[in-house]
Amino acid sequence: MDDVKQIEVAMIGAGPSALAAAVYTSREHIDTVLFEKGVIGGLAAITDKIDNYPGFDKGIEGMELATKLQNQAERFGATIELAEVSNISSHDNGNVLLETTSGNYEAKAVLIATGSDYKKLGIPGEEEFYGRGVHYCATCDGAFYKDKKVIVVGGGNSAAQEALFLTRFTKDITMLIRSDWSASEVLIDEVEANENIKILKGVTTDEIVANEDRKVEKVIGTNSESGETIEIEADGVFIFIGLKPNTKFLQDTKVELDEIGFIKAGADQKTTIEGVFVSGDVRSGATMQIASAVGEGATAALKIREYLEEKARKAK
Repeated sequence: MDDVKQIEVAMIGAGPSALAAAVYTSREHIDTVLFEKGVIGGLAAITDKIDNYPGFDKGIEGMELATKLQNQAERFGATIELAEVSNISSHDNGNVLLETTSGNYEAKAVLIATGSDYKKLGIPGEEEFYGRGVHYCATCDGAFYKDKKVIVVGGGNSAAQEALFLTRFTKDITMLIRSDWSASEVLIDEVEANENIKILKGVTTDEIVANEDRKVEKVIGTNSESGETIEIEADGVFIFIGLKPNTKFLQDTKVELDEIGFIKAGADQKTTIEGVFVSGDVRSGATMQIASAVGEGATAALKIREYLEEKARKAK
């Protein structure tokens, strides 16, 4: 690769895990560059309120937490590049090569902390009307549905939290839960006590239908028990059915992934490429919690420092 830029540590992703790691590496004067193709702060940044992050007794808005993490990392000298990494590979000298939309880089160590993205239903109308009635972020798009009819698909913590958030804008919310709740008891109690949310359990979501003006008007589902077709009027559909790892760029690399696509690693957080570490939600077996992602980022940073010190000793 021509015009390769030399850096000490590259971090792929700029969510809570990578930002926490960058605080640790950069404050020890390790040259650190983070590559982020989307939103700095990841999914945390577009979460309305984070209520279970230690230290914030009244909760904190996701964007505020992401901004604080970013400011802290940058204060110590970390650099954030708004760019997408398309490939990583090993160099003959033991370093790691990265191909990105902002150029090619050679790093002594790499941390992959790309996190996860929203799963899709894969039903008719979902892709066609994305952003025009179909959404995956109530915090981002809920305000468009003031006093309108909204459907929330999912029965986990995210679906429950987003349904509660949407009550700020409308009193007509229907939750479609394919089987039964998988959310925490605290959230279930809160949702079920809210008179603005109607809950339909045992109902699949089969199709999102729009009118001739291409505006979403209803959702077609099926009652799993009776087989009855159900049609529910809606101006907007918010889908929260889980997360998938952001590892597509690793499909043709030597980084080993599990059957779902999460990155395999040992207790040392090392991947199957020398000098490449992993932390946060993209790691196979991760808890999918911001607090643990931040902790893993800090641990990865310390392991990267040890790795760099050992590498320097061997080079003498």
